[in-house]
Parts: sequence; C-alpha cells; structure tokens
Amino acid sequence: MKKHILPAIKLTVLSIILLAVVYPLVVWGMGQFSSNKGKGKVITQNGKTYYANIGQSFTEDKYFWSRPSAVDYNAAGSAGSNKGPSNEEYLKQVQARIDTFLVHNPGIAKSEIPVDLVTASGSGLDPHISVQAAKVQVKRIAKIRGIAEGNLLQLILAKTEKPLFGLFGPEKINVLELNIALDNLK
Repeated sequence: MKKHILPAIKLTVLSIILLAVVYPLVVWGMGQFSSNKGKGKVITQNGKTYYANIGQSFTEDKYFWSRPSAVDYNAAGSAGSNKGPSNEEYLKQVQARIDTFLVHNPGIAKSEIPVDLVTASGSGLDPHISVQAAKVQVKRIAKIRGIAEGNLLQLILAKTEKPLFGLFGPEKINVLELNIALDNLK
C-alpha cells in the first residue's frame, strides 16, 4: 500500500502545481502580449464602453438584431439554455422569436429566417451573426433609416469576417461593430 500512496501524493502535488499555478500564469503571461493586455476587444462609442467579444442586445428596428441570448447577455452567467430541440418550452420560445421577427420584417418568409436569429448560442454571449442573418434585415433598416439597400449590403460586406485561415468556420459579422458603422453612415 505504501508503494502506491507516495507516488499518488507526489502526482497530486505535481498536478496541483502545474494546473493551478504554472498553467494559469502561462496563459496570463501570453495575454499580456496581446492587444489590450488580455482584457478583450474594447470599443468606446459616445462615451460608453463595450466589449466587442461579448454579445450585446440590439432589438430596435433601426439596428441589426443580435443573436438571442439564453442568459440575457450577462457575461457573469455564460450558459446555454440546456433545453433540447424537442422541449416544449424551448419550441415555444423559438416560435415566439420567429413571430416577433416576422412582425418587424414584413415580406420575409419564415423559411428565410436564419437559425442564428431565433436560437441562442451555446454560451449565450455570441457577438456574431451570419452574413445571411444580416442580409435578411436590410429591408427593415433601409426603410427606417432612409438608406439605400445597396449601401447597407456594402456595409455588410465591409464588416464580414472571413473564416480563420480561409478554412475554419463560416463567414460572420460582429453585430456591435456593424451597428456602430451603421450609426456612422451619413
């Protein structure tokens, strides 16, 4: 028994030192070399500070809407809804989001609504929407703001982030950055 206890204690102490002290220090140190010292991408607009890497709530018709959040955009409680696709409450919630979107975007068919506009992400804090999710909102925003649809489509194209290395992930748009650029359009 002594033959097994001493190596187990040594391994436990080594694991604690490596995983609770060394690894966090290495990650923190790497963050110090990034822009903004590892504190995320900060955007200041009209005296307010926003984190561009955390989803923001945009529900006014004059803005591109964000992806819904299961945690009401609260970064302290990042989580999904943990409800499966057959859960009745979840299905009612998604249907309510679809109905709301259709009311605010007349002329759009239910089949044209991208899934990321009616379902929350796994973290509940996704700051991005798909390019299609932005394009399906163009008519509403153009009408309210009196901006040509072509100008809005150019803005979407300018704010589209390409996949990592051109291979990994879909094209996406940061909603906060898109809406700030929208406010800055003349």
